[in-house]
Amino acid sequence: MFKEMYDVVVVGGGHAGAEAAAACANMGSRTLLVTMNLQTIGQMSCNPAMGGIAKGQIVREIDALGGYSGIVSDRSAIQFKMLNKSKGPAMWSPRTQNDRMRFAEEWRLLLEATPNVDFYQEMVTGLLVEGTQVRGVRTSLGIEIRARAVVLTNGTFLNGLIHIGEKQFGGGRAGEKAATGITEQLVSLGFENGRMKTGTPPRVDGRSLDYGKLIPQPGDGIPEKFSYLDTPVLKKQRDCHMTHTSPLVHDLLREGFDRSPMFNGRIQSLGPRYCPSIEDKINRFSDKDSHQIFVEPEGWHTVEVYVNGFSTSLPEDVQFNALRSVRGFEKVKFFRPGYAIEYDYFPPTQLKHTLETKLVDNLYFAGQINGTTGYEEAASQGLMAGINAHLKIREQEPFILKRDEAYIGVLIDDLITKGTEEPYRMFTSRAEYRTLLRQDNADLRLTPRSYDIGLAGEDRLRRVLEKEAKANSFIEFFKNTSFKPEEVNPILEEINSAPVRQADKMVKVFARPKVTMSHMLQLAEVSEFVSENQLDRDVLEQAEIQVKYAGYIAKEKENADKLQRLEHIAIPEDFDYNRLKSLSFEAREKLHEIRPVTISQASRISGVSPSDISVLLVFLGR
Repeated sequence: MFKEMYDVVVVGGGHAGAEAAAACANMGSRTLLVTMNLQTIGQMSCNPAMGGIAKGQIVREIDALGGYSGIVSDRSAIQFKMLNKSKGPAMWSPRTQNDRMRFAEEWRLLLEATPNVDFYQEMVTGLLVEGTQVRGVRTSLGIEIRARAVVLTNGTFLNGLIHIGEKQFGGGRAGEKAATGITEQLVSLGFENGRMKTGTPPRVDGRSLDYGKLIPQPGDGIPEKFSYLDTPVLKKQRDCHMTHTSPLVHDLLREGFDRSPMFNGRIQSLGPRYCPSIEDKINRFSDKDSHQIFVEPEGWHTVEVYVNGFSTSLPEDVQFNALRSVRGFEKVKFFRPGYAIEYDYFPPTQLKHTLETKLVDNLYFAGQINGTTGYEEAASQGLMAGINAHLKIREQEPFILKRDEAYIGVLIDDLITKGTEEPYRMFTSRAEYRTLLRQDNADLRLTPRSYDIGLAGEDRLRRVLEKEAKANSFIEFFKNTSFKPEEVNPILEEINSAPVRQADKMVKVFARPKVTMSHMLQLAEVSEFVSENQLDRDVLEQAEIQVKYAGYIAKEKENADKLQRLEHIAIPEDFDYNRLKSLSFEAREKLHEIRPVTISQASRISGVSPSDISVLLVFLGR
């Protein structure tokens, strides 16, 4: 069946695997996607939504690089929201509510329409490894598939164990079996592994809810979208809803704590700190009388509802009784109970920045196998692993994004240099250059770089260059065009801003805190310029942000440039840290284990102090 060798075999068809396969194929690699179930490619295992705080920025970056997640999200969206709009643009984060069935269908159809992608449904139980080089995979039927590179994106399937109360059974997802064999082989090759936990809430029948008692949560009045391409903008949207737990609900949940796998010792592994189960919330925040529950529809036409905020592994009868005491859920009917799942992961400090493993050449890990949580984090790793697998087998330079270039760069750098002992989730606070890494400029930051490696197409690059040119032209217009006080003062008076006494450049007025683009468009000259140059909403937004936040952007760029000097000081690959007795014992241990490539990377390793960096700099003659 598989006599010819593939360039890349991708194992797993979730968000990471789908992006990895698409990237390899679109760059020209002959790619095979092997998954246990072809019907669940791109499946939303948890909530039916994409994006959110920092995650929305990642989806925009994936799209700017030529990935598919933004396109799929737009085509399957049922609601759009720009979160944190009341804060500065560095915090604005797009989010879609999605039709779960359409989301998976769109992923499948997009991959099927991608040349160079083949599909095969079966469990991969092992790797073909010769010396320190991966040569392909072996399936449960004993079939050997040869490949020049392999990308593992196994999600929660590696020795997955599902918990519901005191019951436990093997599975990678509810209704799907676990994957076995790979963990054991990787450990035999010298890899370290661990266990992590995640959970999911019950899904319920929307027809059994009393929506009159729930608080509507509509989408934005003027919805945007994720992709920079011509994907559809929502013309209608579905509301989400909100309700709250109560002391009664908490008491009913506590009755099952003695049967909770979290509290009786059955689950030893750590779950995501920032997405705790409902029992964990009640236990950790015992002073709170209620917690928010979000009622999220799973699609345009299905009645299935996702109960966001009620993730649990308590016994099904406890889940049911407690949820029936939530306002609006008095007659609720379950589609399926919530559950927790434990699975194997491999500490990501065992990887290079390309996501290639340090122990086995041409073997890449992406997604939850690296200890992350979230569709977006997984998809971005899959994309980067796919890109680098393609480049490596063609002996081309690796593609690595730095911390000041992308949230994806922050994510991968955090994983490689710091590792993680709990499911890693991206936040804006993790990015020290978040003013540079906004969701609105992901295309300007990343599309030219992606085009250079052959992933982003001509159409994407043309759009970016056109947007950049128009935004720059508009900014120059503000810098070079003077206003008349009699035209500007009525606008300033309206927003309680001090009047001007003499003519000056428009940029001076525009830079004031309360003055927005809508105010500037009231000036005839500005309105005419926009009309004549056919400037769209994206260009107007880009120009406004760059004018109003010019000082912040320049300062952050200066800080990033200073740090970049350390990025260029390389550390030899075989450097012997034990020779430097001035290094702390912890620094020597961590540096030897992680093998940082540059001084900058070394400075971000937990346990490596500034004095340790000084020692390294002196030794390297800097």
